[in-house]
Amino acid sequence: MVNDGSRVRVLVEGLAEPVIVLDSERRLVAASPPAASMLGDPVPGRRVGEEVGGALVLFVDALPELSAYQELRAGFTAAVSHELRTPLARLLVLLETAALPGAEVEELLEQAQQEVQQARDLIDDVLFLGELETGREVVTLGRTRALPIARETVAAFADRAAHAEVSLEVSGGEEVELPLRPRMLRVVMENLIANAIRYAGQGTTCTVELAEGALTVSDDGIGVRASDLPRLFERFYRADTARSSRGTGLGLAIVKHVVTSAGGTVEARGAPGHGLEIVCRFRAQ
Repeated sequence: MVNDGSRVRVLVEGLAEPVIVLDSERRLVAASPPAASMLGDPVPGRRVGEEVGGALVLFVDALPELSAYQELRAGFTAAVSHELRTPLARLLVLLETAALPGAEVEELLEQAQQEVQQARDLIDDVLFLGELETGREVVTLGRTRALPIARETVAAFADRAAHAEVSLEVSGGEEVELPLRPRMLRVVMENLIANAIRYAGQGTTCTVELAEGALTVSDDGIGVRASDLPRLFERFYRADTARSSRGTGLGLAIVKHVVTSAGGTVEARGAPGHGLEIVCRFRAQ
C-alpha cells in the first residue's frame, strides 16, 4: 500500500499517460503532466470533481504499488512495440520489393495491405484492452440471451471459416442467458471463434456450446501442449504451433479480462491431437 505522498508524486509525475491520484475525500495527491494540463490547477490538496474525463483516476486507499504499475506498463509498451515491428518490417520489405524491376506489384501490394490490416488489428485490440482496464467499458449490464448472439457471430465468421476449412456449429437452448451486455458477449465469442479458426487446422470443427452460466468454445483440432495451457490468456503469448499466425496475440487476454470483470472464470483444456476447449463460467445471479 502506498501512503507516502512525496513518493507517489515522484512516481506519477514521471508517467506519460494522464493519471490522477486522489485521497478518499477526492483531494489531489498527484497528477502526471498530461493530467495536470487537464486540471489547469494541479495544486496538491485541492478537491477534484468529475471534470477529469479521459484521465485514469486512482485512489490512495486502493492504490497498488506504483513501481509495479510502472514496471507492468513498461513491459506492456515494450511488448506492443515488438509486436508492431513485425508487420511494419514485412511491409517495408514488400514495398522495397515492389520497386524492383519486374516485380509482381499487384500481388505485393495485396500482401502489403494484409500487413497494414495486421498492424491495425493489433492497435485496435490494444486500445480496447486499455478501455477495459481503465473501466471505460461497462462489461455487465443485465443479462443477454446468448443464442442469437452466437448465431450472428458464427454467420459473420462463415467465410473466414470456410477459407480455413473449419466447420462452425452452435448448440444451446433459446432461453440461455449470460451476465454480459450484448457487445461484450459478442467480443468474447468473436475472439474464441477466431482463435479456433486460426489454430485448429483444416478439416476440423469448432463448436459454440451455451448453457446456463457457461459458454464453451471447443475444436477437435491440433490441440495445445499441457505446458502451454496456463499461459494462453497472457498478452502476446503464442504456443509454438501458433508462432507463424497473423493473430494479434491479445484475443484470449481480452476474453479473460471481460469474463473476470463479469465475476466469471475462464479455463483452457486440451492436449496435442485432441483439440482445445475454452470454458467461460459465470456465477449464478
